[in-house]
Amino acid sequence: MYKVVIIDDEPLARQLLSAFLKPYTQIQIAGECADGFEGFKTIQEVKPDLIFLDIQMPRVNGFEMLELLDAPPSVIFTTAFDEYALKAFETHAIDYILKPVTRERFDKAIKKWLSQAEKQQPAAVPVIDNNVYEGYQHRIVVKDNSTIRIIPAQEIYYVEANDDYVKIVTKDGSFLKKSTLGHIEQSLDPQQFVRVHRSYLIPVSQLSKIEPYEKDSHIALLHCGAKVLVSKSGLSKLKTMLGW
Repeated sequence: MYKVVIIDDEPLARQLLSAFLKPYTQIQIAGECADGFEGFKTIQEVKPDLIFLDIQMPRVNGFEMLELLDAPPSVIFTTAFDEYALKAFETHAIDYILKPVTRERFDKAIKKWLSQAEKQQPAAVPVIDNNVYEGYQHRIVVKDNSTIRIIPAQEIYYVEANDDYVKIVTKDGSFLKKSTLGHIEQSLDPQQFVRVHRSYLIPVSQLSKIEPYEKDSHIALLHCGAKVLVSKSGLSKLKTMLGW
């Protein structure tokens, strides 16, 4: 018996998917959730084989929820927006169904997944590049122990590389996220954030002054009181951004 979770903020959409699943006796609906936060908790509890996932939802959206999971299940996206299809397939989604979902389109997607599952092919693990929707992301979602924390970009003091993680420093403290500094750099607005060193990314709004440090390097003093290294290339980026 396969376990499926439906995650969509529209009750009628959840009811429709549930009805479409009824003929598939080998599938059990293990949960229905109205947003990504509920979806994350349910997936952790029931460990489904497949999820039907909407993208634009309150609290935590679909891509952000996937980013929080260490071992995501197979995913079939169901959404009213076609502009996220490329991003969805970058996560190795099984399929991407546009609403309104028809029986024919649903059956095609579920049979595609069943064919893979019955051959015991391992589910592809999504690799989420970022949670961008329009332009660059305006927040970063991190898992803080059992808490999901949403950090607005404007509250970031700086981001520091930390082995296989990045440390995001804010007024509320620092938080680790499994990611690379390059990934975070690409997802944030380059007009607001600059990579000043291989280990540091800062918002320009935090910059107070720059002082010489060692040969070909400087120190950036931030309004929050922190000091971060600035490489030669990082200084060049700052000069270009600030029009020096």
